[in-house]
Amino acid sequence: MMNYRHYGHEMMGGYHWFGFVWVFIAIVLVIAVVFLIVKVMQNKQQENNQPKQSHTKKEENNALNILQERYAKGELTDEEYEHKKSVLKGE
Repeated sequence: MMNYRHYGHEMMGGYHWFGFVWVFIAIVLVIAVVFLIVKVMQNKQQENNQPKQSHTKKEENNALNILQERYAKGELTDEEYEHKKSVLKGE
């Protein structure tokens, strides 16, 4: 008669612990995905909190260009030009 316990053990090939390895790998993958999602969210939040300096610099340069054009056309006096220029530059 066949020994079923022995037969069942050989069906698993002695690798019954291998299932635990897959569980461990799955847990590590879930932790890694959660970690990556948190990092992406933090980066997005930091981007939203930082002032957009390049946009402000463009506006400042545009305003200075307009001021220089008005001064060149003679629409502003020297004092008006210097005062408005210092205001725009934040001096």
